[in-house]
Amino acid sequence: MSAKVKAKNKKAKYILLDEVEKHRKRHVDNLSFKLLLGVLFAIFTVFLIVLPDIYLKNQIYYESRDIAKLYNEYSVLKEENRALKQKLEYIKFKNQVLDTIF
Repeated sequence: MSAKVKAKNKKAKYILLDEVEKHRKRHVDNLSFKLLLGVLFAIFTVFLIVLPDIYLKNQIYYESRDIAKLYNEYSVLKEENRALKQKLEYIKFKNQVLDTIF
């Protein structure tokens, strides 16, 4: 190969290398500091909106679970009260009947 061909090849290599370097820099420069701050601010804002909502829904769930438990206990106690009132009426009736017999 002649010196001219070698020089052309070397020049073509440098041109190609410069093009690759420009292309690589262009992709690196797409993510600027302002864009990064904007994305972080957007994520932070979404978290500020979503996290209290999740917290409140969890609190409502646990409170409603406690209310359901208390309501079940109330129903059981109400039924017990009705049964005790019936027993008391039976004992009063029995006592009155026995008092009148003797």
